[in-house]
Amino acid sequence: MRIVYFTHSLLSCWNHGNAHFLRGMLRELAQRGHDVLACEPMQAWSLENLLRDHGQAGLGAYYAAYPELRSQLIASEEDIRAALSGADLVLVHEWNEPALVARIGRARRQGGRFTLLFHDTHHRAVSDPDAIRRFDLDGYDGVLAFGETLAAVYRRWGWGDRVFVWHEAADTRLFHPPAQERRRDGLVWIGNWGDDERSAELEGFLLQPAHAVGMPLDIYGVRYPEAARLALDRHGARFRGWLPNARVPEVFAQHLATVHVPRRFYVTMLPGIPTIRVFEALACGIPLVSAPWEDSEALFRPGRDYLVARTEACMAQHLRALREDAALRQSLTVSGLETIRARHGCAHRVDELLTILTRLQRAPTDPGAATSTPGEREGALLS
Repeated sequence: MRIVYFTHSLLSCWNHGNAHFLRGMLRELAQRGHDVLACEPMQAWSLENLLRDHGQAGLGAYYAAYPELRSQLIASEEDIRAALSGADLVLVHEWNEPALVARIGRARRQGGRFTLLFHDTHHRAVSDPDAIRRFDLDGYDGVLAFGETLAAVYRRWGWGDRVFVWHEAADTRLFHPPAQERRRDGLVWIGNWGDDERSAELEGFLLQPAHAVGMPLDIYGVRYPEAARLALDRHGARFRGWLPNARVPEVFAQHLATVHVPRRFYVTMLPGIPTIRVFEALACGIPLVSAPWEDSEALFRPGRDYLVARTEACMAQHLRALREDAALRQSLTVSGLETIRARHGCAHRVDELLTILTRLQRAPTDPGAATSTPGEREGALLS
């Protein structure tokens, strides 16, 4: 098949966590013999920030890790038409401009012979529904939602059995335990401070417990305002700045443990959706402790694949135990790896995607039947 994915960026993972799964998923498709193309805008915000901070050298880790992937810059209607020509499957990520989303939907309605799917991997459907209502999904054959609670939102908006749960996963070709174990020390957290969606949680479940037990803490990420940097200094954490995602496995391999601190919306409004770091950490065999988060879809085995800290004091206890108990670390490593290899690699998600495609092709829908925006469908259901 010829598969085209319209993304914010394939090249850059600067504050763009969706690039992690996208790279692994597209590589898996390419390894199976499919013709795969990623399309991204000329002036992607993530890529512009990466180049501003690190120049072309900032792309080196991506190019080295994913030589088989190709990306095409989209700047005109002609570029869009060329990308869609001959496509069998087209996926459009929600971090695209509404005009582009609508343009691709029109191409499908006007005789496009490809299956067209909208891919949502964010909390905006509940935190900022007006932003999602701006998308004209007329012409789309279905929606891929990265968790059941998000899929339920689209079902309320009228998508019924044309919305599919499609979680992220680890690219196990890249994310795996080191070939040879070396000395590990301290705690690592890789993530962005962001928009105050978990500031209090980061202080309470990461900075304070690590400092309290005297565990060295390395922090990697971007968008850390002055107040955040001061908080890191106050707790003795070492800020390391941006880390290319392709280099994350080598950093995990240097540390005893890591921590999962979900954004607030994935605790309160969209439970069951973990950050991509959970998949990647377990795939790398590094013990993990999670701040309060409900695995409502039973993706993992809490207490076996990772530890759960219901309180800040409990987090400190878990960190101390991981530092002192090699058998506990080994048990978590073995169990977490077992779960990833059985259920949560990019190969599993490609299998799921191909199953979804087969289901849609066996029960074809009229792409013109979805002639309203998500918000309009929701309003019709509520009226």
